[in-house]
Amino acid sequence: MTKSELVAQVSDDTGMSKSQVQKVLESIIETTIKTLKKDPRFPIFGLGVFQVVKRPKRKGRNPRTGQPLIVKAHKAVKFKAAKKLKEAVNSVK
Repeated sequence: MTKSELVAQVSDDTGMSKSQVQKVLESIIETTIKTLKKDPRFPIFGLGVFQVVKRPKRKGRNPRTGQPLIVKAHKAVKFKAAKKLKEAVNSVK
């Protein structure tokens, strides 16, 4: 599902205009980014938890050339689904 499809779906479900839904979605994204910059853990109850994790420096390979290289240490965002979301996904047949 693309962002515009999500906006259209939420607009249909809520009766809000697409421009209002777009603003709300942008606000949610910006709030998530701002929060993760300050706090390494951001739970959204019923959906899951976004968490900033540190990835250590490691050896890797360039997939085109096969040459070895060093991947620098960096931060990444990890997502752990909430129980409600896991159950909903697993009940689909």
